[in-house]
Amino acid sequence: MTAAAGVTVTQALDALQSLADPARASDMARYHKIQRPYLGLGNPQIDALVKDWRAACSLEARLGLAAGLWDSGIHEAMIAAAKVLTQARLRPSDEAAWQLIAGWAAGFEGWAVADHACSAGGRRLIADPARLDQVEGWITHPNMWTRRAALVMTLPWTRLPNPKPADVAVRHRILGWAEALADDRDWFIQKAIGWWLRDLSKHDSGLTQDWIARHGERLRHFARKEALRHSDGA
Repeated sequence: MTAAAGVTVTQALDALQSLADPARASDMARYHKIQRPYLGLGNPQIDALVKDWRAACSLEARLGLAAGLWDSGIHEAMIAAAKVLTQARLRPSDEAAWQLIAGWAAGFEGWAVADHACSAGGRRLIADPARLDQVEGWITHPNMWTRRAALVMTLPWTRLPNPKPADVAVRHRILGWAEALADDRDWFIQKAIGWWLRDLSKHDSGLTQDWIARHGERLRHFARKEALRHSDGA
């Protein structure tokens, strides 16, 4: 598979492979505990390559490049795929980019790759909040990482300093998702709820504290503590 213009998937994979560090790759495999190839690259190395690829490719070509890198199953290539699409505006390819990212979500494994994809996806959700209807279906998905993505991908709404009424409505909607997930005992789900509430508290401490007052006892202690880390009077 190749990109339509600019940089082919093969060229991109060769560039990643040229920077491989086998010793570090072995350490990363042990740390992440996900069965996939690792090259041992750091994020700054991936960022430098992606910067060049984005400059060389049209938006349409970037979609093909991202799809091919993700499908390679290589840890660093999958991170690069997400970074290729991490941009506030992607018109006229916005819907195609969203569908690609959303299609990845069902197969998420581990936090490292998933969080980069969620960063890209969050920008597509802000661009078109109607896509939240699709994300809402993830909270009952059998894959824990997909359930978690419903919260991690919507973090941009916690960080709006001056939310519009529609944004406040989205916050309440996602807090409803957190309520639905509060009895999920998985550490990563609990962490994601705490993370969402913690970031929200920096801009709306009252809303976080109100949620904790109503539902906090359902959370594990560490998640409740995380949620209130920055709240007034916490």
